Amino acid sequence: MTPQALRALVVDDDNSWQQILSEIISDCGLEVDVASSVDAAALALKAQPHRLAVVDLSLSPNDHNNVDGLRVLDSIRRLDPNCRAILLTGFATVELAVTALTDYGAFTFLRKESFHRSQFRDIVYRILVSPPPLSAPAPASGTGTSSSAEKGLAAPQKPPNEKALVVEDDAGWRSILEELLSDAGFQVRACASFGDAFGYLRKEKFTLAVIDLSLSTSLDSSNQDGYQLLATARSEGVPSIVVSGITETEEIQRVYSEYAISAFIEKQAFDRAAFRRVVEETRSKSQSTSELNALTEREREVLDLLALGLTNKEIAEKLFITTNTVKRHLKAIFEKLDVHTRTAATARITGG
Repeated sequence: MTPQALRALVVDDDNSWQQILSEIISDCGLEVDVASSVDAAALALKAQPHRLAVVDLSLSPNDHNNVDGLRVLDSIRRLDPNCRAILLTGFATVELAVTALTDYGAFTFLRKESFHRSQFRDIVYRILVSPPPLSAPAPASGTGTSSSAEKGLAAPQKPPNEKALVVEDDAGWRSILEELLSDAGFQVRACASFGDAFGYLRKEKFTLAVIDLSLSTSLDSSNQDGYQLLATARSEGVPSIVVSGITETEEIQRVYSEYAISAFIEKQAFDRAAFRRVVEETRSKSQSTSELNALTEREREVLDLLALGLTNKEIAEKLFITTNTVKRHLKAIFEKLDVHTRTAATARITGG
């Protein structure tokens, strides 16, 4: 299923500003909804979730005292708590700006008279890569499904003592990833620097590593610490998931091919349920690989031939052994893989 596009809401009574803001936000890859009043904004917020909103303080032409934008900010907090709001206006005092930031939860405040497209794009990008709130909103389906049911994706019995390493220099993202992995049954080691992460990888055995590529608060794309940690994790046999603000297709493809990562999740489109699924898929694949590594060389040969559809007699002829020896190998294979049928055993190496 194609993931739903990220959406933004522009609330401004001036058509020119609606067009300017919508153009810039669309260039950043978001679908844009437009409203010019408090009521229209509320309807848009109820209809669909939004990642960000740009709200004009005054929604009444030529009325310098109008502060309907604050009412919109209040609606955002109530109706769409995951939405980050930017207050944009030409009439605000410093006191109003502080109120918008502290009492109404706005992400930042911009003045129209000093508006710069590049500055605005930078703010949009910072919002897109900022961590979502720790408390996820209730499902919109109306089915009454609780968050614990969603966590049912990670409900099956887990092997004990599984450890996950989280390497992320942003405290918000670090907290979210640690929470989700703990809920999935992992013992989590969370760190913010290359040195700490490298030390953990060398000293402890991990089932999974979740790594940010650029360990720099300035979003310095030249920072290579995350890449070096991916190389270390691969050499230590630790499956890795990347959670990063990088969106360039070529770079993502390069990371997949050079570091054999399990998944690459863009922060801009981060979704808790999708992250849980990726973790479970990575865990299952890792467990299967570990179990296959427990097979002897001869047992692996028998399993490979079994996967080709050969009978016991045909396997015996191929390997120049007796059928009774094939049966003994199959019994050992079934026990090590914890399966009871030929089909189930075959599925472990075919991915079926």
